Amino acid sequence: MLADQKEASKAVCLSQIEFRFSKAKDSFNLSIRSLDIAVGEKVALVGASGSGKSTLLGLICGVLLPQSGTVEVFGNRLNDFSGAQRDSFRADNLGIIFQQFNLLPYLSVLDNVVLGLSFSRFRSLGAPEQRARAERLLTSLDIDIGKMGKQKVANLSVGQQQRVAAARAFVTEPRLIVADEPTSALDEGRQDEFLDLLFAQQERTGATLLLVTHDPRLASRFDRVIDLEATLALDAGSV
Repeated sequence: MLADQKEASKAVCLSQIEFRFSKAKDSFNLSIRSLDIAVGEKVALVGASGSGKSTLLGLICGVLLPQSGTVEVFGNRLNDFSGAQRDSFRADNLGIIFQQFNLLPYLSVLDNVVLGLSFSRFRSLGAPEQRARAERLLTSLDIDIGKMGKQKVANLSVGQQQRVAAARAFVTEPRLIVADEPTSALDEGRQDEFLDLLFAQQERTGATLLLVTHDPRLASRFDRVIDLEATLALDAGSV
């Protein structure tokens, strides 16, 4: 059963996490004693390649499950959910912006965003209302619906595709936005521009934001920076 949304003071709470991809001795493993993210907090996650950032995101999103320990998102223990329940919870509560965007190239801009509604609590909305919702969000992200709404996303620039991917993540009004290196393909000016849009959407909805970045300049704009390697070293030292 889902936890009462009003009772959850933490967006994310990880405790005594042990994760390993396989039983092989050289298999990657991730051990985290504790990690909390408050509701409404803007957090940047940093760490070198291979430190486990993507694995941590997979655990928080319920795509991966730890061998031991607990993963709670808004008071809901994902370990106790079935795969279908995790999928449903993710669709209703999380908005994910992938590093490679993961847009469907054969669909239009609008159809890619509307698709995000199809698996969420907004799936019962009629097609006109879903479309209007997507159009409003795309417009707020400076996507010209008249010029680009019906275009295939494969024909857009990288920056435009990124905004479409953000719109797809925002359209369900997620309580937690997870962004995996969303600015890595942009120059400095467009990085700042995209973060401004991201923060504006986050502040409008009160969502919690967790963003992975290698750029300390971008990380400085967040409420808190979590250095995953430092966190893991601290946990190991305190055992």
